[in-house]
Amino acid sequence: MAATCDIGLIGLAVMGQNLVLNMNDHGFNVAVFNRTVSKVDDFVANEAKGTNVVGAHSVEEFVGLLKKPRRIMMMVKAGDTVDQMIDAVAPHLEPGDIVIDGGNSHFPDSNRREKALGEKGILFVGSGVSGGEEGARNGPSIMPGGRPEAWPFVKNIFQSICAKVEDGSPCCDWVGEGGSGHYVKMVHNGIEYGDMQLICEAYQLLKDGLGATAEELHDIFAEWNKGELDSYLIEISQHIFTVKDEDGKPLIDNILDAAGQKGTGKWTCINALDLGMPVTLIGEAVFARCLSGLKDARVEASHVLQGPTKAKATDRKEFIEDVRRALYCSKIISYAQGYMLLREAAKEQGWHLNFGAIALMWRGGCIIRSRFLGNIKEAFDKNPDLSNLLLDDFFSKVLNEYQGGWRRGVIRAIEYGVPTPTFSTALSFFDGFRTARLPANLLQAQRDFFGAHTYERVDQPRGKFFHTNWTGRGGRVSSTTYNV
Repeated sequence: MAATCDIGLIGLAVMGQNLVLNMNDHGFNVAVFNRTVSKVDDFVANEAKGTNVVGAHSVEEFVGLLKKPRRIMMMVKAGDTVDQMIDAVAPHLEPGDIVIDGGNSHFPDSNRREKALGEKGILFVGSGVSGGEEGARNGPSIMPGGRPEAWPFVKNIFQSICAKVEDGSPCCDWVGEGGSGHYVKMVHNGIEYGDMQLICEAYQLLKDGLGATAEELHDIFAEWNKGELDSYLIEISQHIFTVKDEDGKPLIDNILDAAGQKGTGKWTCINALDLGMPVTLIGEAVFARCLSGLKDARVEASHVLQGPTKAKATDRKEFIEDVRRALYCSKIISYAQGYMLLREAAKEQGWHLNFGAIALMWRGGCIIRSRFLGNIKEAFDKNPDLSNLLLDDFFSKVLNEYQGGWRRGVIRAIEYGVPTPTFSTALSFFDGFRTARLPANLLQAQRDFFGAHTYERVDQPRGKFFHTNWTGRGGRVSSTTYNV
């Protein structure tokens, strides 16, 4: 069969199928393959019926359908399956051909694959794809990274099928080298964990502190979605509150409060610890999901442990505004921490990341898409070397102006006994970051006292370490200085 296809896609689960249909809609001829070959015939005969999609029944046939340089995109389960598919197609490829992993792979795996395939002359691209089923079909956010030489050959396809912002700019651009594409997607997912938890805390505080009904919550969230909090997650949350169960009651009230997770938030937290970055909000969001999983223990504890009893708030307008400001300010902290992590990872890995372009990539199509991301792009457009979002004029002004309501929102949660781990950690980070002198001087004195770990002095140059014989009984020898 003649090589007539512009790109091939392996993996016909829901994301793969919808990306194929999206590519076909934009005029690209697509070849498809799946390890369970019957899925190929089923897809071509049903969802892809009447399109130019071509099905293949073997790897050899699949590769033979592709124009050179061959572009192969895999939408398969992260982990061993990706390596198995690479091993299956690589013997049929030539130098200059391109392999794209569009799944949720861990970035160290993408670093490894990019290097291994590069030794064979094959160009690897690890690309984050966000937006779920709807995004894949109608326009996702796409975050490609890997061998830069591959970008000119995939740019037209990716920027054609991705989401677009108001001015038509594509929510896809080249991220950087190695596994940077999947790294940016990992941080995106971590921020998504944070956004979702923040919204959940606002929901519970309004429900328990104000006594808001599902209908009232819809109205509140709908109003929020017209302003600074305009986002996909606020939009879908307002809709969720309107859906009724078979008994006529709000469906939300019948859903078990035990959250699932697939690991990308955990990866973000582990990497933050490895890099020494205080990404506290995403960490609390991950732990909040873990705590939700202790359902039976929580039910038992609810009969033993007592919290405060306080009448529902009557200052409705003020209460709602305090919660809104707490949500908005905490969201700013979450993204600031995420960008801190991106900057540190780029430094460690030697990646050249365009932080403004990343905000644009997240501006549409993906789960965390929001008006707010436009402000982040503007911040990095003004100052590409911006060390922290909180130092940008727009964000510092918002935090300075809104912090009173933010603090009252957290205080109200404490008064009602409503757990707000991400609201609270965001405020603690804000207070820590704006504090010129933290109590870590005492911590360093303690470490030196019991372990001779040394300390630096405010009146001496950084990097010069001292040890004190605190009791008069210790020696002059100090512990080796190192950072973890």
